[in-house]
Amino acid sequence: MTKQTIIEKINDFLIEDFEVEEEELEPSANLKDTIGLDSLDFVDLVVAVESNFGVKLVGEDFVGVTTLQDFYNLIDRKLG
Repeated sequence: MTKQTIIEKINDFLIEDFEVEEEELEPSANLKDTIGLDSLDFVDLVVAVESNFGVKLVGEDFVGVTTLQDFYNLIDRKLG
């Protein structure tokens, strides 16, 4: 899967499942402050990643993940 496909899939489920506005989906956007994800949203995000990409995420995976670009990179690493 290409990096662009990963980005598109993540953006799609953030818009559809988390009601994030498309214009907020900048790579530098902070997941908590800009996009507005809270701790419960992160649980739902893990479920969405598992169903969309078939990879498991654990809490330690999110260490250092603060921006949308960090999240794209995390999924790319997990798929690699």
